[in-house]
Amino acid sequence: MEISVIIPTLNAEHEIDGLLIALEHQSIQPVEILIVDSASEDKTIELVRQHKIVRLLEIDRRDFNHGTTRDMALRESRGDFVCFLTQDAVPVSDDYLKRLVAPMVDDSDIALVSGRQLPKADARRFEQLVRGFNYPDWPSVRSKCDLEKLGIKTFFASDACSAYRRTAYLECGGFDRVNTNEDMLMAAKFIASGMKVAYEPRAEVYHSHNLTPAQQFARNRAVGFFLETHTDELMHASEIGEGGRLVKMVSSQLLREGSFGEFVAFGVDCCARLLGNRAGRRAARNERL
Repeated sequence: MEISVIIPTLNAEHEIDGLLIALEHQSIQPVEILIVDSASEDKTIELVRQHKIVRLLEIDRRDFNHGTTRDMALRESRGDFVCFLTQDAVPVSDDYLKRLVAPMVDDSDIALVSGRQLPKADARRFEQLVRGFNYPDWPSVRSKCDLEKLGIKTFFASDACSAYRRTAYLECGGFDRVNTNEDMLMAAKFIASGMKVAYEPRAEVYHSHNLTPAQQFARNRAVGFFLETHTDELMHASEIGEGGRLVKMVSSQLLREGSFGEFVAFGVDCCARLLGNRAGRRAARNERL
């Protein structure tokens, strides 16, 4: 069993060295680590070149795309399992890679596994609770039969910390050219082909963001555009309910804790998410006209 690791980078000097050291201490060593750098202007390249196991691929920043850049890197790699990380996701354990690929080792029908994202030490309280809701401590394996029950959640996946079975990936054609959610779209391809996708909470990374309302709006505008554009590939899966459950759980906990400032901030964050999603969907519909 050979594992490749792929990490896209851009101005990652404050994060990449620690991440590469963590990967070099894994109980199962990757056969290669591919860094795909989009013309960093800091010391990223200098730090990467200090790690002998790393192979560096450099691209022009304007050529970066969440789907096609990762597809290019995967096809350059050689592992039976190909793991993706973002530059700001740090493995919690030396067994991270072992635990991440374990579901695929145990079940040949599983094509994709996502790990658990824990909040970083600086994560604000409502972000901690959102992470806890989205990344619970119990595993799941999903297939086409779960669509009616789980809706869009059937395609849950995140390339912040994920692993793909190479043969399944190539069989299903690989990532499309998309600016976000390439992982969800790939999961939908696997599901449509009769394969399974999994979530493994024992494979943990520290990964979170304290986004401003403007950043949250922009992110969710991109997601809304994606969802509206790819509704056929996502099998018209229902999105109803999940967002409401998240809002209810996080709001209730913040009020129980007396975190009224965080409660207000979370409300603003939710408004930015909702308005961004609607703006993205509207833009996609207008583009089709």
